[in-house]
Amino acid sequence: MSPHILILGGTTEARELAAELTARLPESRVTTSLAGRVSRPGALPGDVRIGGFGGAEGLAAWLREHHVDAVVDATHPFAETITANAALAGAASGVPVVVLRRPGWQPGPGDHWHPVDSLARAADVLPGLGRRVLLTTGRLGLAAFARLDRLHFVVRSVEPPGPPMPPDVEVLLARGPFTVADEAALLRGHRIDVVVTKDSGGAATAAKLTAARQAGIPVVVVRRPALPDGVGAVPDAAGVLARLGLSPGR
Repeated sequence: MSPHILILGGTTEARELAAELTARLPESRVTTSLAGRVSRPGALPGDVRIGGFGGAEGLAAWLREHHVDAVVDATHPFAETITANAALAGAASGVPVVVLRRPGWQPGPGDHWHPVDSLARAADVLPGLGRRVLLTTGRLGLAAFARLDRLHFVVRSVEPPGPPMPPDVEVLLARGPFTVADEAALLRGHRIDVVVTKDSGGAATAAKLTAARQAGIPVVVVRRPALPDGVGAVPDAAGVLARLGLSPGR
């Protein structure tokens, strides 16, 4: 029987993996699951499922019902709950799980980074770093900054954020990738003096880090959450195939 691979998606890496698996393993069935938080997801190769599973137990039941042979968690590095549920569901159902994660960003010469472990901690350190903030942590989690009434926030996200939000805020709806020139113009135009971001990794949104370095602007970087115990990560599709013991022509 041809293998059925479930990709927990929503990232560029998930889209690329679905295309690679369908091309390299044409006899396989590839299903990409999307949480449904983006209103207009792009076309994907293979089957697409939209919506939650009902926690780890619901995911384990779905894996059994649909005869899934392997799960690839290719969600955002900060989708901590989904990753935990995938690990629990894999253990309960006996289905192997591998995490696909793009490498994180690393500071270089000239960077003024302030690493923190949470959005709440990012809000704590902001008042000592600047007054005009470019916030690129996504539309969720803005409540952590809602108490900062003396700072001006420029919030950039793909979808419109909802309350609670900081009282002095303007929203920019945009989707990467962004160029360094674009980011430099944004920093100048909004007179940004501090940037807040999550360590998402990848090239699509990394240009802001270069622009901030060139402008001498500090960056508050929220570290990634740790993976569940016993769960390892690979950086690319080749690593996924190797970890799962799959190969073309299986």
